[in-house]
Amino acid sequence: MGDMKWHEPIRGVAFDMDGTLLNTEEVYLDVGTILLARRGKPYRAELRRGMMGLPGRLAIELMIREEGLSDDADSLLAESDTVFSELLPSRLGLMPGVLEAFAWLEAHGLPCCVATSSRRRFAEDCLARVGLLPRLQFIVTAEDVPNGKPHPDIYHAAAEGLGINTIEMLALEDSGHGCRSAVQAGACTVAVPGDHSADHSFDGAFYVAKTLLDPKLTSWMRRAVG
Repeated sequence: MGDMKWHEPIRGVAFDMDGTLLNTEEVYLDVGTILLARRGKPYRAELRRGMMGLPGRLAIELMIREEGLSDDADSLLAESDTVFSELLPSRLGLMPGVLEAFAWLEAHGLPCCVATSSRRRFAEDCLARVGLLPRLQFIVTAEDVPNGKPHPDIYHAAAEGLGINTIEMLALEDSGHGCRSAVQAGACTVAVPGDHSADHSFDGAFYVAKTLLDPKLTSWMRRAVG
């Protein structure tokens, strides 16, 4: 990142949820593994990569198509929801640096929101469980826009909700699909890949951080806040 400067001061932040704020991508990995094991199939890395960051229904439809499953999308999505809800209570946690990031944003008066491919009911439940829901201005989900990630709609909606232009918004993403969505929207996009997405493409990202605690990211934020 060095001496690089963004076009405008940063006046708001949009977080992806799964894999960026919460460790739910790890839970989804187990869910996919269980669903396909019940059908005598492995959960291939290529399929996982393709599904990550997509809205739930699109991800399930991709699984059905790629694996030649006889299930319809509604029934498989319902089964996925059941397995996820069984695993969640003992598995849900925060990604590294989340609490520190929120404390810093609040200290500097920067509004923040979540822009997620998860459905609203799941997003609100997960964020409430870890205490982040009341610290957000709002949540925008794939249900709220015409097209989910990797289309840019969700980040245009996030900027509108924050009352800023997209070029004044920092978007934090862990997946290739999510990064593409934010970049196309014109947001200052920082990728924060985990082990689950280290092999994704983050073309167009302003910076690829190791975690939310990446010292180059925090140093740049101090300069970028207008």
